[in-house]
Amino acid sequence: MQLALDTSTDIASLALLKDGLVLAEMTWRTHRNHTIQLLPNLEQLFKLTGTGSRELTAVIVGLGPGSFNGLRVGVSAAKGLAFSLNIPIVGINSLEVSAYQYAATGLPVCPVINAGRSEVATAMYQTINREWRQTAPGQIITLDQLCVQIKQKTIFCGEFIPPITEQLKQLGEMAVIASPITDLRRGAFLAELGLRRLNAGDTDNVSTLQPIYLRRPPITQAKKL
Repeated sequence: MQLALDTSTDIASLALLKDGLVLAEMTWRTHRNHTIQLLPNLEQLFKLTGTGSRELTAVIVGLGPGSFNGLRVGVSAAKGLAFSLNIPIVGINSLEVSAYQYAATGLPVCPVINAGRSEVATAMYQTINREWRQTAPGQIITLDQLCVQIKQKTIFCGEFIPPITEQLKQLGEMAVIASPITDLRRGAFLAELGLRRLNAGDTDNVSTLQPIYLRRPPITQAKKL
């Protein structure tokens, strides 16, 4: 049984999987209450499924980019479980989790997280020849810089505020803006991405795995994520 855990932003999500099937999933807005909400909700998830942490065979965690407090709580909890249970851990970029629900469209997918001060954290993903790929690296850039990079019809998704939506609309038909209803990063999508790595024998070192924080870059060039 695998646990997927993502507390990168104000949206948190948990999912339990067994034999590739979702046993239960919880997604909610924490309003920055990660510290007091994560473990009780995890216990509730175990209760709903009649399972326990001792049955876990792997932990999959969203690494961000995201808030300091949310990532500190989530990544620390995931590493604690992996270390205490001596099970593998896999970290997945949370931007990819946001984008993955649109993999089947075949269009470029640009997940966006508001980073403040007219900047966004973003990357680019696309299914090419039936293979899900990252086609542009993660970075923190201004919205103007992002719009200049868009050369074809692209799906924009993730967590962003209305002014960002309005600026993206200036791209016209090249911008397919996902409904705000879909901005929740589901733990099940995180789990599927993690299972791909687990099945390939690709895991992370529990001691050295680190989150990706949202920070304003110290120089004017784009910050790589």
